[in-house]
Amino acid sequence: MHTPFFPAFRPRLAAAGRRSVRLLRQTTLAQFQQYLCDFLPPTLLSATEEGPNSRQRVFSLRLTFECFLWQMLKPGTACREVVRHVQTCLRLQGRPPVDHGDSAYVQARQRLPKERLVQALNATARAADARTGSGGRLGGRPVKVVDGSTLQLPDTPANQQRYPQPSGQKPGCGFPMLRFVVLMSLTSGAILQVAVDSLRRQDVRLFRRLWAALHRADIVLGDRAFGVYSVLAQLPRQGVDVVARLYHQRKVDFRKAKPLAKNDGLFVWAKSSEPSELFTRGQWRRVPAQITVRIIRFHATIRGFRHRRITLVTTLLDPKAYPAAEITALYLRRWALELCLRDIKSTMGMAQLRCQSPAMAQKELLAYLIAHNLVRCVMAAAVARHAVAWERLSFRGTLDALRQFSAAIAQAPNRKLRRRLWDDLLLNLARDLIPHRPGRSEPRAVKHRPKAYPLLNRPRRKFIEISHRSRYRKGRPRRFRPLI
Repeated sequence: MHTPFFPAFRPRLAAAGRRSVRLLRQTTLAQFQQYLCDFLPPTLLSATEEGPNSRQRVFSLRLTFECFLWQMLKPGTACREVVRHVQTCLRLQGRPPVDHGDSAYVQARQRLPKERLVQALNATARAADARTGSGGRLGGRPVKVVDGSTLQLPDTPANQQRYPQPSGQKPGCGFPMLRFVVLMSLTSGAILQVAVDSLRRQDVRLFRRLWAALHRADIVLGDRAFGVYSVLAQLPRQGVDVVARLYHQRKVDFRKAKPLAKNDGLFVWAKSSEPSELFTRGQWRRVPAQITVRIIRFHATIRGFRHRRITLVTTLLDPKAYPAAEITALYLRRWALELCLRDIKSTMGMAQLRCQSPAMAQKELLAYLIAHNLVRCVMAAAVARHAVAWERLSFRGTLDALRQFSAAIAQAPNRKLRRRLWDDLLLNLARDLIPHRPGRSEPRAVKHRPKAYPLLNRPRRKFIEISHRSRYRKGRPRRFRPLI
């Protein structure tokens, strides 16, 4: 600090400057900003010259983005808690207090441009891939995994109109359902792109919106929902190959195939006379009348269980460049990517969104995916530093360590100690590996017994509560047997 006119004030002003900078560092929400700044473009969160985010506000574009991600990394955090945290930060900095209500923060989230969130999602995915390496490839070509899932939304009229509840539920007794399809990187597990629509849209129709994000020489890996004629005929025309499980309604007879090896052959498929729902009639006429596909059948053997027969269909026709053993091993790796969706929905709490409008529900979904990618970036940094397999790193362990080390890094008095804490974080992630448990049984079953409450079979305002509800039959699951 230079004070040429008042040299006597220099020691006091310099000390005050150090205290204020340290205080700001301890109370900021972006405690990992100096390490995560490489994952996001520097101009992504800058204010605009004119428009909704051009004014100087307490909840600026950058602070709103950081608060939004902070909510996603801490499941169950309400907007009111975010406002309380900002109030304490500003008070410690000696700035005027803000309004105690959460209306300003809610409006700031509504002003957050969706395009900026999409750009942040792409940037974090590229950063995670660049730091993980080139493990998720087949024949030197990048592999991207496609998968879909559903989410529940709050039961508001706007959400019900845009994302209706399942048709089997009575009006007022269900929740709006949102269907989304993501494109993931097999290298790092980061989310590349996402397509959103109502529950009535099929996964293949949503996947077609993501075709523009695919590049020439990519390989798409998917389940049986994507092993259909329309996908296998169209994607190779833009230089993208497909590996998917065979659609369950197609029957395979290897006696009619051009054999390549045992349970490995080339088949010729003809286009259906009925147009696909993915295309208009004009587009369907331009789809090739016949295509040649390769079908591979193998048995997945798990110790202690039955053999499971799996049939794959692919457009990788060359058996020398792409051996059947490598393709089957690639498909078996897809399960690790399905666990990424479980990490977001179960570990991070994305199974039930909380925003009251469809537009904000899409932003909340993007914020969850960005937070997931940032955690993947930290895992990728540990992989690059200590040369461990990213599949062995614990997502939940990384998320917990990130929360704890962030508080310690924020209180570190100098840059050297902060760098040491960051190195300790990466070292702990590399040491806390998931045990290698091939063939481990993880049944989808619930151990906790449900409460004996009746089901809400009519709108809440019309529901009549029964006094003996603890013995109500509909409050018990089907085939209920009392414990002996």
